[in-house]
Amino acid sequence: MTLAHTTVASAAPARLPVPATPSVQSRALAQLLMNSLRRVGDVARLQNVLYRRLVREVFDLVGYTPLARGTRVHAITGDGVRGLWIAARNADETAGAILYLHGGGFVFGGPRTHRHLVAALSAACGRPALLLNYRRAPEHPFPAAADDALSGFRWLLDQGFPAGRIAVIGDSAGGHLAAGLLADLHRKRRPMPAAAVLFSPFLDLTGAELDARDAARRDPFVPPARARECGLAYAGKLDFGHRRLDVLRGDKRRWPPILVQVGDTECLLGDSERLAEAVNAAGGHCELQVWPGQVHVFQAFYPLIPEGRRAIRDVAAFLRQVTAEPVAATA
Repeated sequence: MTLAHTTVASAAPARLPVPATPSVQSRALAQLLMNSLRRVGDVARLQNVLYRRLVREVFDLVGYTPLARGTRVHAITGDGVRGLWIAARNADETAGAILYLHGGGFVFGGPRTHRHLVAALSAACGRPALLLNYRRAPEHPFPAAADDALSGFRWLLDQGFPAGRIAVIGDSAGGHLAAGLLADLHRKRRPMPAAAVLFSPFLDLTGAELDARDAARRDPFVPPARARECGLAYAGKLDFGHRRLDVLRGDKRRWPPILVQVGDTECLLGDSERLAEAVNAAGGHCELQVWPGQVHVFQAFYPLIPEGRRAIRDVAAFLRQVTAEPVAATA
């Protein structure tokens, strides 16, 4: 699958309210996913090694999406960190850097599947990004990916980026890793990043709410059973109540400003709502954007839908806002 490249400009306008209704393109995308990937996901099993390998290879085809002219990409393979360093033509290292933690249920995804999205974020935000190639489950269960996220953050610090100029962005399972990273840094009393942005985060690995939400409104993309399988694959032999796995629990008083973008079609919507409530109750700042009619990680479909492009521009505006005018916790 090859998608035509669509540029996301770095000069973002003032932030506007989330669109009240989905575009024609978004409605078509949701219907397409409902009739294809959702049907496959309902019957597939992650324990099947051949299926898992096939899905990984199919997802990797997204990597053939062309990047904007002038985008610089090179591999990072040292100091226990693997990934891609992605810098749009306008990326300025003095502005800071992005640590991107990709989604895919801890099992799928990687540099190929997400480099087009990260390149668009680099262009919109005007800063380079480390797209971390963390170890995936079930071959490498927890704490492999969580430890890799910490290593990725430390690597950026070692490159000379102050913590206050690093933004952590994660989608789906990468949202769990981003929240877990903030919790780990808080427990270790380490400097926090300037901000975090979560796209459709998968936070409650038990999947306790998913069936009820899916019954009330069928998710076009994510089958609840597959989400729970991914959680089990990542947790391995550990209980979901482990403090590094239960990211919705625990002290969030030192967390940086957070932006959460999620679609209202998602069975995972409750995870975003619970996180926003917990952070704000702790005196922090968490802005929750619920986008009507949007599917799981709709930002990745930015070449196809206007909401994806608009959401990426909004991320850039959010980062400029919180770095220019720090939003302090009240507790």
